[in-house]
Amino acid sequence: MLRRIADHLFWAFRNLERAEWRARLAQVNYQLLIETPPRNLPPWEPLLAIFNEREEFLALYAAPDEASVLNFFTLDSRNPNSIRNCINVARNNARALRHDLSSELWLDLNTLYLAAQQWTPEVFRSPGVFAFFAELKDSFYRIAGIRQSTLPRDLAYDFMEIGMMLERAEDVSRMLDAKYHFLLPRLEDVGGAVDLLQWTAVLRSASGLEAYRKRFGSAIAVSNVVEILLFDESFPRSVRYSIERIETSLRRIAAGAPEKSPAAAAAGKLLEEIRTGRPAEIIQGGLHQFMLHIQDSCAEISDLVFQEYLKAV
Repeated sequence: MLRRIADHLFWAFRNLERAEWRARLAQVNYQLLIETPPRNLPPWEPLLAIFNEREEFLALYAAPDEASVLNFFTLDSRNPNSIRNCINVARNNARALRHDLSSELWLDLNTLYLAAQQWTPEVFRSPGVFAFFAELKDSFYRIAGIRQSTLPRDLAYDFMEIGMMLERAEDVSRMLDAKYHFLLPRLEDVGGAVDLLQWTAVLRSASGLEAYRKRFGSAIAVSNVVEILLFDESFPRSVRYSIERIETSLRRIAAGAPEKSPAAAAAGKLLEEIRTGRPAEIIQGGLHQFMLHIQDSCAEISDLVFQEYLKAV
């Protein structure tokens, strides 16, 4: 496969995954604000914390109020990671390969792109914040279903998968880190109603609440949330599931190559750490540090993928 094609596939679906996570988190944050308005911080600042974009935001806006954060997070062309910009990048990369994609996949992705060009701040008033992001999330579900149902499992699919799963693993780790490190309530609130509602929101963000209840019941425990979002091998939005898919795809791409793949080796190393990890040990040793380690490891894998397969030579 040409490096140019692999590069387009990787970035198209990584940006699509990034846009979906931002839509998920915005919708859940809005619902959480209705249930439990925060006491000690601006209500929309958690979204900036999760993606480490507070400095970029404050360079453009005076304060993290609802209108400003939603505009920055969703619409602002000056923010390279706004949902609209991510959709633009995904569509423009896919456009270069439209004949290598299924017609159904290209049509749905292009339809989402055209809709995004028409978004204005009015969409947050009508149909409203929750309805807008719910509809947007359904669009991502539809595209994901079409991708899985219409594309052959070849090298092209592997590069899509690597881009998506790297983004997913990083975003899950950022979300857990923001809750545990940035949104940690006062000591006397730990285990209380607000704390548990926030952990429930974390599960909702990953569409994992039902899966959690099926495995652990209705009681929310931090160690169990960490278990399902980090270490569960069957939940499709867990970090372990994502890294396993990355490692499988990289080994398939490298099959037959005369030398071992550094990217596949790095993914295998991280996967082994996650397979042998235990929630209680990770929390006791420092969940924040482990989340940073996952993000650094994902960045390393991404850099190695670029050097091996995507960089123009």
